[in-house]
Amino acid sequence: MSGPFPGMDPWLEDACIWQGVHNAFIVYAAEALQALIRPRFVAAVEARVYIATVGRNIVPDVILRHGPRERVPGAAPALLEPDEALVLEHVDDEIEEAYIEILDLETNQEVVTVIEVLSPSNKIRGEGQDLYLTKQQEVLCSNVSLVEIDLLRSGPHVLGVPESEVVPIGVYDYLVAISRSWDRAKRSFIYARTIRERLPRIPIPLRSTDPAPTLDLQVLLERVYDAGAFDDRLDYSKPCIPRLRPDDEGWAQERITDWQAARHL
Repeated sequence: MSGPFPGMDPWLEDACIWQGVHNAFIVYAAEALQALIRPRFVAAVEARVYIATVGRNIVPDVILRHGPRERVPGAAPALLEPDEALVLEHVDDEIEEAYIEILDLETNQEVVTVIEVLSPSNKIRGEGQDLYLTKQQEVLCSNVSLVEIDLLRSGPHVLGVPESEVVPIGVYDYLVAISRSWDRAKRSFIYARTIRERLPRIPIPLRSTDPAPTLDLQVLLERVYDAGAFDDRLDYSKPCIPRLRPDDEGWAQERITDWQAARHL
């Protein structure tokens, strides 16, 4: 049984579990596409790998603080004890971000489309964002189509479509942008969704002369949710990270309550 929401589950956005969600989504998307685009095209899972310095907070279980020492008449002043500090340990972590390249087997496996699912590191300033934006611009300046799927509410807008062109849509939580190589100077395709809406079915551009297969993002998300046993792993008693808009929190809790009741029937 899939989760309580008709579309994206905002509890999946937690950075502590997102990497697993992201990787599974990419693998299932590539698998779904294979049946739709072969034998001429294939969907290959690739990855960017880089080393990032990550700060890890180390908080002691028990903090011992010394009281003032007794002063002996005529003795030198006691040395002051320093306050306890929060220790931030810098660790070099290897980060791997998966994405999909669609290859044309009739033209020596030339890349025709890149599909990206954004990660938190793409939406905060740092090496991960720099690498993503560099790759994005390389694709947008080439004859390769680009599909960007942003299922994260936190962070700034980093999709290839200017944010000014998305603002007129109004309120949204999740965004998909498609830039076709052969007409990107004239148009882009945008799919905006709130947490109350089903994720879209989107066309995946290949060559301009080839029909675009349809990728159902909601079906992929439900497969990720079920295969990852997130119905047992997610703690819906706690607020999701980041928090929902106030008007959505009550709605979400109603959905969760009804879903939990249905699970125990």
